[in-house]
Amino acid sequence: MPYLQVDLPVPASLEVKHRFARRLAELYAEAMLTQPHIPSIAFRELGAGNLVRLQDGVLQPVLVVMCDIRRGRDPEIRERLARAIAAECSSAFGIAERQVVVEFTQHTPDEMFRYGNMAPEWSPAEAVPGALQ
Repeated sequence: MPYLQVDLPVPASLEVKHRFARRLAELYAEAMLTQPHIPSIAFRELGAGNLVRLQDGVLQPVLVVMCDIRRGRDPEIRERLARAIAAECSSAFGIAERQVVVEFTQHTPDEMFRYGNMAPEWSPAEAVPGALQ
């Protein structure tokens, strides 16, 4: 954990997805005071017309990023991250920032298992390289 699931309304090349995933991991680590190797990132290409929202009486495509994270970050931190994710999605996938939805689900560490162990409580010390070794 965290698990960042990116639901795309259109197909994207492997190169674009990999570049985006790297940037998303960096943005996440910076905003959430952790390391970029922590998040797992998934893509689902749902295809044209399969991810929409009724907006002003018209169905519009949206891009959704689901963020399953450990609890402990202030709402302002999550908002900054959401804004950065929306901007990066717009740049990478050519969708208006207004059409990007970012949702957070917070978990206790005992609900997460990674690298062979249960996840520790989040601490700002995670931002220090080597702190999670």
